[in-house]
Amino acid sequence: MLLKQPDSQLRWLSLSIFLLIALLSLLPSTRLLIEALKGVNFSMHSPLSDILSSSQTWTAMGHSFYTSGIGTLIAVILGAGFAFIITLTNIPRRAIWVFLFMLPMMIPPQVSALSWLQLFGPASPILNTFGLAPALGSSNPMYSAEGIALLLGVQNAPLVFLALRSQLLCLPQDLIEAAKIARASQLTIWLTIILPLTRSALIAGAALAFVSSLGNFGIPAMLGIPVNYLVLPTLIYQKMAGFGQSMLGEVASLSMLISVLVLGGMVVQQWLQQRSQYALAGQSTQPISFRLGKWRTLTEISIGTVLLFILIIPCIALIVSSFVPALGMPLNSQTFTLSAYIEMLSNQGVTARAFSNSLLLAGGASIVLMVICLPLGYILLKLPLKTRILVTSLIEVPYAIPGIVLAIAFILLFARPIPILDITLYGSMSIIFLAYLSCFLSVCLKPIFSAMSQIDTALEEAAQMTGANALQRLLHIILPLTAPAFFAGALLVFLIAVNELTVSALLWSAGNETLGVLIFNLDESGDTVLASAISVLVVLLVATLMMLLSILAPRLPKGVIPWHDSV
Repeated sequence: MLLKQPDSQLRWLSLSIFLLIALLSLLPSTRLLIEALKGVNFSMHSPLSDILSSSQTWTAMGHSFYTSGIGTLIAVILGAGFAFIITLTNIPRRAIWVFLFMLPMMIPPQVSALSWLQLFGPASPILNTFGLAPALGSSNPMYSAEGIALLLGVQNAPLVFLALRSQLLCLPQDLIEAAKIARASQLTIWLTIILPLTRSALIAGAALAFVSSLGNFGIPAMLGIPVNYLVLPTLIYQKMAGFGQSMLGEVASLSMLISVLVLGGMVVQQWLQQRSQYALAGQSTQPISFRLGKWRTLTEISIGTVLLFILIIPCIALIVSSFVPALGMPLNSQTFTLSAYIEMLSNQGVTARAFSNSLLLAGGASIVLMVICLPLGYILLKLPLKTRILVTSLIEVPYAIPGIVLAIAFILLFARPIPILDITLYGSMSIIFLAYLSCFLSVCLKPIFSAMSQIDTALEEAAQMTGANALQRLLHIILPLTAPAFFAGALLVFLIAVNELTVSALLWSAGNETLGVLIFNLDESGDTVLASAISVLVVLLVATLMMLLSILAPRLPKGVIPWHDSV
């Protein structure tokens, strides 16, 4: 047995959990791989060979690399700049700056795209309000490769920020102090000590931003599909709308292609992250603070201006768009109306249904995953290190691969009725729910496992000596001590799942719409004002949940809440 302490209850619990992991992680991926490789032979006629020889595939791949590359560059500039300023200087109100900078990452990509669309172009209500709108017939600059790249950069900049900041917090204080004693300037210290020691973390953050950009669906769908600028995820989405015997094989092959790219990037990112952690092993973790002096006010104004342009102004544009009767009209006392909100709350049955579905799916997934992660985290702690790494990697695969690829895997797995049970899941909310469990299992597990790993083993050993079995130790010792982490994990899952689009974009059906799907469909159908009103409520919901997590953060292990400022 792999477990260090044999226990009959623990054995059965382990078997049940491993079967669940196989169902949620291994089966969908295996089914996708089988479909992608089906028909592959020595001839040149198979879905995989057709996809690899198609110019459309290589064009979409080129678009993906172009937008992801520029987006990564923007993310590195923004993320690294904020990380260096907020972590290494004595700038005040750090918690507020971190919270605001993290907010774009937590706002759903389709909502971010919609808000930026309302900021530019001749139909922009906010530009019309101030008389700054371009002439009618002008194109919206956001409908372009550069527009996609800009939003990918803004949304993924917090990933670079987090990767770099975790390394900056571990810089050796003694080395910095020695340089100061030697009369080295702050610029010299930054160039000769800080930058070399954090280079690996910066590259790892850039790799993570690039991988996230490759798999992003919401932004390229909102900004690219209207002008037929396709990247790999949107190409998969469009092919799913086609027909023919080879459609599933081609979609599976495309999914495997993007999965290989994304997982390859994740391997590089993990390798670089391990290198960065090893470089500072055993060093002092006391925070470093460079005094800004006379530059303090200018620095605050600068980062405030950046946040104004990447967060505040797009949100204002979204709000303004929700209060006008139609796009292209300015907001004034004559045009101000709450009709979109009234329609959303009273006349739109699909809106109420989407809210209900999203709350039910997100809430249900949060509760179920919270229950699953209690024994799962406990069992992982009992496993040998190599086995633990293997199991953890399997759990993280569904979250690492693009959501649209996971959706394809679940479609292939449940397209036919389940054998013996003769139950059809395809086209129901059940398939979305199972996909959420698979995708967000690692999100819920991380804070719980982090909290469990910090519990003194002497407590459990004492309980075991008094005759307490594994289940009793789990419920009466582990659970009370890690309760805040459980609620944090559940809230994180709810925060991400309630606005999710990438997974549900291919799994929804009439009557099973989610909030993300509803906003996307309303914008596609031209009802942008109503989409803006719903998006405003979504942003408020996201900000509220983030505030709740921030309140809970002091009771959690360090690093569980990414945007919580612990310095």
